[in-house]
Amino acid sequence: MAESLPEHDRILQEIESTDTACVGPTLRSVYDDQPNAHQKFMEKLDACIRNHDREIEKMCNFHHQGFVDAITELLKVRADAEKLKVQVTDTNRRLQDAGKEVISQTEEIIRCRVQQRNITTVVEKLQLCLPVLEMYSKLKEQMNVKRYYSALKTMEQLENLYLPRVSQYRFCQIMIENLPKLREEIKEISMSDLKDFLESIRKHSDRIGETAMKQAQQQKTFSTTLQKQNNVNYGRNMHLGRSRISESKNEMTLKRTFEDDDEHEDEVLTAQDLVDFSPVYRCLHIYSVLGDGEIFENYYRKQRRKQARLVLQPQSSMHETVEGYRRYFSQIVGFFVVEDHILHVTQGLVTRTYTDELWNMALSKIVAVLRTHSSYCTDPDLVLELKNLIVVFADTLQGYGFPVNRLFDLLFEIRDQYNETLLKKWSGLFRDIFEADNYSPIPVANEEEYKIVISKFPFQDPELDKSFPKKLPMSQSVPQIYMQVKEFIYASLKFSESLHRSSTEIDDMLRKSTNLLLTRTLSSCLQNLIKKPHIGLTELVQIIINTTHLEQACKYLEDFISNITNISQLTVHTARLYGLSTFKDARHAAEGEIYTKLNQKIDEFIQIADYDWTMSESDGRASGYLMDLINFLRSTFQVFTHLPGKVAQTACMSACQHLSMSLMQMLLDSELKQISMGAIQQFNLDVIQCELFASSEPVPGFQGDTLQLAFIDLRQLLDLFMVWDWSTYLADYGQATSKYLRVNPSTALTLLEKVHRGMKDSSKKNNIFAQFRKNDRDKQKLIETVVKQLRSLVNGMSQHT
Repeated sequence: MAESLPEHDRILQEIESTDTACVGPTLRSVYDDQPNAHQKFMEKLDACIRNHDREIEKMCNFHHQGFVDAITELLKVRADAEKLKVQVTDTNRRLQDAGKEVISQTEEIIRCRVQQRNITTVVEKLQLCLPVLEMYSKLKEQMNVKRYYSALKTMEQLENLYLPRVSQYRFCQIMIENLPKLREEIKEISMSDLKDFLESIRKHSDRIGETAMKQAQQQKTFSTTLQKQNNVNYGRNMHLGRSRISESKNEMTLKRTFEDDDEHEDEVLTAQDLVDFSPVYRCLHIYSVLGDGEIFENYYRKQRRKQARLVLQPQSSMHETVEGYRRYFSQIVGFFVVEDHILHVTQGLVTRTYTDELWNMALSKIVAVLRTHSSYCTDPDLVLELKNLIVVFADTLQGYGFPVNRLFDLLFEIRDQYNETLLKKWSGLFRDIFEADNYSPIPVANEEEYKIVISKFPFQDPELDKSFPKKLPMSQSVPQIYMQVKEFIYASLKFSESLHRSSTEIDDMLRKSTNLLLTRTLSSCLQNLIKKPHIGLTELVQIIINTTHLEQACKYLEDFISNITNISQLTVHTARLYGLSTFKDARHAAEGEIYTKLNQKIDEFIQIADYDWTMSESDGRASGYLMDLINFLRSTFQVFTHLPGKVAQTACMSACQHLSMSLMQMLLDSELKQISMGAIQQFNLDVIQCELFASSEPVPGFQGDTLQLAFIDLRQLLDLFMVWDWSTYLADYGQATSKYLRVNPSTALTLLEKVHRGMKDSSKKNNIFAQFRKNDRDKQKLIETVVKQLRSLVNGMSQHT
């Protein structure tokens, strides 16, 4: 018990000194001790409480008077406190009333300060956002005025510089989302502008090309004119009449050129003036900035290739007019002028390799098109205008650096076509001249008319009588043909100009084309003329005379060409004119036609021969048809006096031989069954007239009886029958000295059989008892014997053959 009391004191001390939150463990120790410790502790606790109560009571007793005094003092202060409360309440009320305005002002000040702070913040943020908005506004304005390249630069600045500063704002996100769309819009708009540009230059390429070709032609004309003005001797080698005209034209052209240069000095138009290339530059810059430059280059080249194919496709009727060719060339020149401009003002959009490849493709197509369409041209003037266009076209593109050698090579092919059209045209001119000619010598009334003729044709005959009036040997077609040949040379020369060829080559081309004119066209016209049925013997004689004078004039044509080209005929490579052979061939053809027509005329007279092959006696005079024939031959051969002697002699000999042969065929005609001796006598009289005509020397120059030999076959045959000298014929047959050497046994047999039948028929008609006459019977037996011998000779000849 003694041990537990100190423990309870300790516990009470802990409870008094320990925080109430920690009293639990202390109280638990009370229950962990000996049994009935709880009761003991409670007793100890009550004792401790009573002890504390006594101490509190002692203390209260000690302080009671002070407390009473304090209460008394407090009661005294109570009245003062009431007064003070009233005063404080009043003061508080008045203070609250006075503070309301202050509070109101303070709240206003606070609100203003907040607004000021907000405004300052807004200003700061706006100052940060305004450049972005300004740039975006600038971007929109650039889009509106189509300054797309600048708009892209603005976009780049927005993305890289301005938008990152204010990226937290929603409007910036909207801008960031819109920029790619704007870029695509710019690409689409610029591409649309490019397409419009491509369509525009497609429509206006002909105007661009026309302007470029006109400038190239004016520059060339100016250079050529200036060169001609500086060259004193220029044009002296041309024909005198034309040289003066050319000089005056050149002077006028030079003057007009200088005047035009003064008046239009500021009006020289270029492709840049005619076409707005800004869509190309803009689109190129835009795609370059966007990193799609290669895509744009490929697109541009692809589209231009398509346009090139369209430009190179000609119209089907292009060959009909020169305007068709001019438009075709203008479009092509315009296309390549644009490409050349793009080549020089852009970097990489087109390259020289690309343009060269495009030009080579175009050149092949152009050459093929021109080769095809030029072949349809039949008008030499149109071909010449085509040549001039090709030259201007080639010179224009050559000035832009494109090779044009193939075009000049093509011109040589077209030159052949031009020559063909010229030959066709001149063929018509020659035919018209021949049709209009009267084939009579040119009458000259006085010396003025004579000078007019020799001014057109180099006629020189020192033996010609100078007295007037007179007639020149050639007909009117000769000077006209000569002048037309010179006109042909001028026309051919027109094509050779501006081909960048030497004078020697031009001279060679002129001579070759002139040779074609003479040897083919004129020769063909002459051959056709000679064969025409209305051309008689008189006309044929005049044609021979005409060809002779034209042949003599060929040397003057050679001099004419030499004067034009200033190339001497002594040059090694200078070609010669083949007109000599042409006119010789025509003359030979005319001579042959003379022989043919003479024979035809003889045949016409022979056809009207009306022999009575059964007549008993001759009329005693030659047949009328034969006398008409001989008179015709006499008058015809009088016309032949203007022909060369050999021609007239050959014609006369041919006519006599044909007459002899025709008479022989008349006797030997198979349809003629019988001939009387009277008919033989009449036929002999006709042959005698032929022999007399031959001996009368209708054409001078025959030696001896050469012309009479044409009738020797007839003469020996008729003599054989007239003399009835069969024994001599049969005895001397086969000997060179035979009197009837030219009588063929088969011919003699045929005629003898016809005479035999004639005798038989005559005897029957005249005397029914003729068969009983001894002389007739002997004669018939003789004839039968001769017939047998002749047949044996004929059979021997056939077996020998």
